[in-house]
Amino acid sequence: MVDKQKFAFDKTNFILLAIGMVIVILGFVLMAGPSSTESVFQPDIFSVRRIKVAPVVCLFGFVFMIYAVLRKPKTKE
Repeated sequence: MVDKQKFAFDKTNFILLAIGMVIVILGFVLMAGPSSTESVFQPDIFSVRRIKVAPVVCLFGFVFMIYAVLRKPKTKE
């Protein structure tokens, strides 16, 4: 039988890591959009969504993942 005390993470840690990864992916999706070329200028590259909102969403996702890694599993005594 496997002793659960030897694992560094429990089920909740993995769920929190997955949620953090989804938040980071959402931030990168928010950054996506048309790019400017030499012949066509896209003013959308300077939109608030791509410059301010998306990086903050990614940062929140990374901080959430750090919390998920540092969270101690509850011990059963």
